[in-house]
Amino acid sequence: MSDLILSLRNCHYSYERNGFRLEDISLDINAGRLYGIVGPNGSGKSTLMKIMTGIKAPDRGDVELLGRNVLNFSRLEFAREAAFLPQNPMPSYDLTVREVIGLGRFPYQRGLGFWDERDEEIVERTLQETESEKLADRFFSTLSGGERQRVLVASVLAQEPKLLLLDEPGAALDIHHKTHIFDLLWDLTKKHGIGVVVVTHDLNKAGEFCDDIILLSEGRVVEMGTPEAVMRDEPLSRVYDARLRVIKHPLTGCPTVNVIGKKLHSHNE
Repeated sequence: MSDLILSLRNCHYSYERNGFRLEDISLDINAGRLYGIVGPNGSGKSTLMKIMTGIKAPDRGDVELLGRNVLNFSRLEFAREAAFLPQNPMPSYDLTVREVIGLGRFPYQRGLGFWDERDEEIVERTLQETESEKLADRFFSTLSGGERQRVLVASVLAQEPKLLLLDEPGAALDIHHKTHIFDLLWDLTKKHGIGVVVVTHDLNKAGEFCDDIILLSEGRVVEMGTPEAVMRDEPLSRVYDARLRVIKHPLTGCPTVNVIGKKLHSHNE
């Protein structure tokens, strides 16, 4: 059986108002792998994510989820196969953590929408997998930023997706909370075989955790491959228009990006 979950073929998309375009995007997303979409602001990361989810239809090209055009899925059908966590989602009313996670069971509910025994089991299992048991009865509004992000990831996990798409899940989190989120995403790919795609500005977290990196610039894929193949001085410096140096982390061996500022640059002259 193929591991292919999502494929994009020659996808183009343009915004009429500002002229920005995504051009000729082709890529495959496979089960059990963590993909990072990186690039500077305005490079098209969030737009690409919305095309993957079917929120935006490409002007040209095809997007297939499990061999079927993503635009032919109803939103409910899509939610049974794939889960999308956009930037900064917040419930509009106050719920407990258990209730927020329970929202992920909505695609499977029938009738009046009451939970059954299986829904209860999945919510409890998801609380455990995301180490959120102690938060279960707290109100979402009382949580810290890192706790909220963990619970939101848990809510989409409760959908039991084959594919998980996340747009900047670590934004505005401190370093250890961000690491916890990436630890969780990495676990999901290796222990449960879920395909995970994450948009991130954190190149070093991408280098440490991702199996594959997609580097965007001005609506095009500049590089795509393993962290070692993509995270190199020349393409990163060119795309980010900065002096960047990539070294191996002394403990992990993963590629680590360093920005060379004026102070260090002047010392080396």
